[in-house]
Amino acid sequence: MSVYLDEYKRKLTTPEEAMASLASGQTVIHGMATAEPPALLAAMAERLRGGGLSEVKVYSLLPMAHAARTILAPDLCDRVVPHSWFVSAGDRNLVGLGLNYFVTNDFHEVPRLITDYMDVDLVVTTVSPMDNSGHFTFGLVNDYISTAARRCKRLVVEVNPRMPRIFGDSLLHVSEVDAIVEHEEPLMELVPGDSKPEAAAIGRTVSEMVPDGATIQLGFGAIPAAVGAYLDAHRDLGVHSELMCPVMAELIKKGVITGRKKTLHPRRHVFTNAIGDQALYDFLHDNPSMASHPVNHTNDPRVIARNADMIAINATIEVDLLGQCNSEYMAGHQFSGSGGQLDFVRGAFDAPGGKAIIAFYATAKAGGVSRIVPRLEQGAIVTTTRNAAHWLVTEYGAACLKGKSTRERALAVIELAHPKFRDDLLKEADNLRLL
Repeated sequence: MSVYLDEYKRKLTTPEEAMASLASGQTVIHGMATAEPPALLAAMAERLRGGGLSEVKVYSLLPMAHAARTILAPDLCDRVVPHSWFVSAGDRNLVGLGLNYFVTNDFHEVPRLITDYMDVDLVVTTVSPMDNSGHFTFGLVNDYISTAARRCKRLVVEVNPRMPRIFGDSLLHVSEVDAIVEHEEPLMELVPGDSKPEAAAIGRTVSEMVPDGATIQLGFGAIPAAVGAYLDAHRDLGVHSELMCPVMAELIKKGVITGRKKTLHPRRHVFTNAIGDQALYDFLHDNPSMASHPVNHTNDPRVIARNADMIAINATIEVDLLGQCNSEYMAGHQFSGSGGQLDFVRGAFDAPGGKAIIAFYATAKAGGVSRIVPRLEQGAIVTTTRNAAHWLVTEYGAACLKGKSTRERALAVIELAHPKFRDDLLKEADNLRLL
């Protein structure tokens, strides 16, 4: 330990000193979500404000509060050139104003985009404390940051004692780090909002499509939480997911999720990011059944397909009569991103016995707008193509689109719409020569 502790102490510095070398024209990548390093991002913002810097290119994915109030603050728009792999509330306004540049991707590709197409000067991220062997872990966030950390010219880590120590492919040795800062702060917590009554119907339908022994992928939100609420009677489920969320932890505690029947990583709960409440973080800390991997492993469709009975459950904004899903475009501009949706849609369909499920409410705006539309919004992005779409689920039922003609697809999709919109959708289907 003394050898590693000496090296740790040599590299220990202040946030301000760590950011002193930031220069104009450099490319910076920071950890996402719970790995956003607040002290380093604040010091970077102050360096940008006071150092006469310009054209600093910053790459984010799902930027949240720390990034939004520091490096993405409006007063730095003339110094920072923000780029995003997934838009969130933290940078949505910048995108709408044309001040943030969206980089299209499927999530599993981001590490390759970094290695093959970028020259990264600086990476900053939050890590868990160093152990006796000189290793930090990337904690709750692995995704692309573990790749970026090893492909950049300078790596600065922010050690937060509240960051859980996570097993799997998550280790980072002190010898790989250029500078270390210490900063303790509560980790960001996020819990799903209140669900609509329709979520229970969706959760019940989806749960009936999940066989015992299946491996599941869930996203974050009210519908995944509702699905989890109806899985209590299942046995020996497994996890291979982009996200580890509170509902999964609860199912593990109840003995519903064991991983014993998994055909890949048996008895390990596999994910690349985790977000939720402190109870989740406490459960993940130093838990050897948890396995965090880079996103080019968790989200690679070829890897996903190695899980027998893989059930992927994702959401969308709107679906057209051919089954095309727009999951990222709204109000005339980029609203979120493709994320891992198509990764898991393709991987789950290719898995033996797998199902790729897109679950969504049939209406929006208090029932005034149908999410099932004749055509996608003008200019909308197709996240899951009609060819890739497998199962669609709303509160009105489930429909498998594979193997169906365009006529059969249109009729099946219309059955998932709210009854008050079905006649108009039938008329539009006829006008589109689908019937």
